[in-house]
Amino acid sequence: MTHETEVTETVSTTSDSTSVNGLNPSSLRTAFSHIPFAVVAIGADTGLERLVMAASTFVPVSLDPPLVSFCVQNESRTWRALGVLPHLGISVLTTAHDNAARTLASKHGDRFVDVTTTAHTNGALFIDGCELYLDATVDNEVAAGDHMIVVLRVNSLDCAGQAVKNHPLIFHGSRFRKLAL
Repeated sequence: MTHETEVTETVSTTSDSTSVNGLNPSSLRTAFSHIPFAVVAIGADTGLERLVMAASTFVPVSLDPPLVSFCVQNESRTWRALGVLPHLGISVLTTAHDNAARTLASKHGDRFVDVTTTAHTNGALFIDGCELYLDATVDNEVAAGDHMIVVLRVNSLDCAGQAVKNHPLIFHGSRFRKLAL
């Protein structure tokens, strides 16, 4: 019996998906909290309203073509509104955005309390004070269990370069954290 076969036999699925060999949403959330991620705000201004959501699963994907991605819950109403817009602003949040990140991640209330933004004429919305901004367009969405993997094509960027003033905000251990340098 090969190792692959053993793994396949050990990790079987159940119809209710509540627990498989100790794997359930709670244990997975705890395990995944050990992986640090940069925190971004994804935003747009429709002309009638500003929309924004926070994501802690942001990763670069490709240099040619320039692609990035993040994951979003399938039930996200904010993503349903953002995902159909032609331009999205991606703001990589810094340690200066610690409080703003909590507000932006909220499912209820005004996500823009004490958060200043800049909207481009194409509708991309950016959080002020970030070190990196990307103007992006949805390139692809891939179903992945209870989430969607969203692939974005980068149309343009504004980067502070090597002159970093504030370090990126990190989501780790189910909390927003600063990098220890």
